[in-house]
Formats: sequence, structure tokens, C-alpha cells
Amino acid sequence: MKTIFAIVNEFFNKNMSALLYICETGDGKQIARSRLFSSWFESYEYTNMFTCMSTSIYDMEGIFNSATLLIPICHPNYKDVINEFAETSALLKDKPNKLH
Repeated sequence: MKTIFAIVNEFFNKNMSALLYICETGDGKQIARSRLFSSWFESYEYTNMFTCMSTSIYDMEGIFNSATLLIPICHPNYKDVINEFAETSALLKDKPNKLH
């Protein structure tokens, strides 16, 4: 867990950016990966410095996909990034159903 926190800290110390974590789906363990990432983040001592938003989307083949946005609350485009993530998530959740 300390390694994950060190990587996240280093990333945000060098970049005023956002981090998008998408769970790999090849082995069917994406739900476990998503839960593990969430539990790591919840135990992080600086959670109050970030917003963590997750979404779950089933693709056209019915495969569950999980994505999480991690962004510092001091990010200069914080509201825009949060809104874009929410809008894109909603669009992607709706799209496969409309294609059937």
C-alpha cells in the first residue's frame, strides 16, 4: 500500500493533472481490482485533498469495465474535469443500450 501512495504522491507532486484508473479486463478480475483500489484510497491519509469518482460501464459485449478519476481539489480545472468525467460516464453507460 505504501508503494501505491508513493506513486500517487510523486505523480501529483510533478503534475497538476488528474489520474484516470481503468481496470484491466482480460482475466475477469476487474471488479476485485476496482474494490482494491477503492480500499487503498480510503485508507490514504490525504483523502481530503482529492476527489475520487468511480464509474462502472458494461460494454457492447457485456464486459464490466471500471474507471476511477482521482483529482486534487486544488486542480485549476477541477469543476470542468469532474463535469466531463460525469458526463462521459453517463454517455457511455447509455450508449450500448441504444445500439441494441
